[in-house]
Amino acid sequence: GNGAVQKGMPHKVYHGKTGRVYNVTAHALGVIVNKRVRGRIIPKRINIRIEHVKHSKCRQDFLVRVKENERLLKEAKAAGKIVKLKRQPAPPKTAHIVSGTEKPVLLAPIPYEFVA
Repeated sequence: GNGAVQKGMPHKVYHGKTGRVYNVTAHALGVIVNKRVRGRIIPKRINIRIEHVKHSKCRQDFLVRVKENERLLKEAKAAGKIVKLKRQPAPPKTAHIVSGTEKPVLLAPIPYEFVA
């Protein structure tokens, strides 16, 4: 949000949280935000001025992915192939050799010495 405007700023608990707009007024928005209180999550209704709100980009990324999947499906159908649309986790890094300029130093614990 805009820190220059203190009016209608949400409490620090709600900074950076994602919520759903349920009410629109002339200068502010009513937003439903989840708040964790001890062991449970409570949906809270807070009023925030427009200066302190910004659109979440997760929906935009999802819509881009849907369009890409539809394009891939259309191409695969035309070619008569099956395409996997599920997202895959990042694969492990490929094997490579690490070359060091200095010799490795062997670390060992110092032997215990009893001082009476």
